Amino acid sequence: MIAAASVVIPNFGGGGGGAGSCERANHLFCTSWVRGNWSSVLFPALRQHIVLTLIAVGIGFVIALTMAVAAHRRRWLERPLGVFTAVLYTIPSLALFGILVPFFGLTRTNAEVALVGYTLVILFRNILTGLREVPAEVRETAQGMGMTPRQSLLRVELPLALPAIMAGLRIATVTVISLATVAAYICDQGLGKPIFDAINEGVFKTELIAAGGLAIMLAVAADILLVGAQRLLTPWARVR
Repeated sequence: MIAAASVVIPNFGGGGGGAGSCERANHLFCTSWVRGNWSSVLFPALRQHIVLTLIAVGIGFVIALTMAVAAHRRRWLERPLGVFTAVLYTIPSLALFGILVPFFGLTRTNAEVALVGYTLVILFRNILTGLREVPAEVRETAQGMGMTPRQSLLRVELPLALPAIMAGLRIATVTVISLATVAAYICDQGLGKPIFDAINEGVFKTELIAAGGLAIMLAVAADILLVGAQRLLTPWARVR
């Protein structure tokens, strides 16, 4: 580590004016640092970020789907479940991560529990809205064909509710990708780790921009993939 004015910049090797001079001068963006640290810093953080997101959204979707189906069948459950998920969503992320430390410690479990909590209100409301928008005559037709409530749900109601469900998945996924950067403060994983490292090293611009840029690109890519999945799964909506 060497001092550059009032900012401390990591010394990645190389003599003055040679390799590493861009980093030592803390220029806006040093491609040499990205190339040299992709496999050891950036790619592992990106992979961890994807895993954090997939686990949180996957578990959150299963829980939210169960809650939404229950509230759809028993309307009196909608209000308490809606209030519960809304309260979770209003808790500031750092506060929620901190509250969970006594229970789960500084671990990935802590981060995942909090991230799952933030997905519930989005997924619960969208799934329930999608189920409620299925026309009553469609349900009656399914019942008239001899379908059980479970068969009607799986074969008729959920497929017709897919546009609303996919919209919720898109919002929840982008939200988790964003909040997972803050989760690095607790579990030291994901793209938040190089972001915090860059700040702690005296605002090392290249690492900050590279990690932040990857988080943004990941969110955009995930949204595009989910839009594509929605178009494939709901061809009738595309035609309409």
